[in-house]
Amino acid sequence: MTVEYDGNRPVRVDTVVVSTQHAPEVSHEEIRRTVINQIVKPILPADLVSGDITYHINPTGRFVVGGPHGDCGLTGRKIIVDTYGGWGRHGGGAFSGKDPTKVDRSAAYMARHIAKNIVASELADRCEVQLAYAIGVSEPVSVHIDTDGTGKLEDGRICELVREVYPLTPSGIIKYLELRRPIYQLTAAGGHFGRSEPSFTWESTARAAALLDAAGIAAVAG
Repeated sequence: MTVEYDGNRPVRVDTVVVSTQHAPEVSHEEIRRTVINQIVKPILPADLVSGDITYHINPTGRFVVGGPHGDCGLTGRKIIVDTYGGWGRHGGGAFSGKDPTKVDRSAAYMARHIAKNIVASELADRCEVQLAYAIGVSEPVSVHIDTDGTGKLEDGRICELVREVYPLTPSGIIKYLELRRPIYQLTAAGGHFGRSEPSFTWESTARAAALLDAAGIAAVAG
């Protein structure tokens, strides 16, 4: 669920995503109607229902095969050690054992890359980037920037610049960060972040100037 906030106060529900396995004889239209009317709407707080809500119900289509039979494989652990040691928030998805089509991995890399470039451009002294996705929907359902009050521009404006400068679809991220290269043995030990090897493309801050260009701000030589 994506919720719009005013400061720390939730004001409206923007998007609801539900993926649910079903019997083969049930149509997608029936699943969508039933989930929205009998599951989602009865529990949405009335004070947060304002305007149109976007519903993504089984957005990839039919979901007949599921569980271990449909989604087996190895996934990693130690997600906090692999990222920020508790300093930054984490979406909960591990990296290891996943190919770059899984946004648990690729979008986490991209979020770090964007945050590093925002700080390198001096648009903020610190920055946290949140990217949220729904399965079967290529564009993120939410892009959120939090500079903790250190931004030289409003966080909303920096968010607009990010959408303008960086590709945020899974395929765009894969191409931009060159994630089809054999990087996975390198990331299996020593952590995914804070590395200096060229293969760790998400650590590059070479695109910081592009943010300034998009904002119409001249870079200052230092």
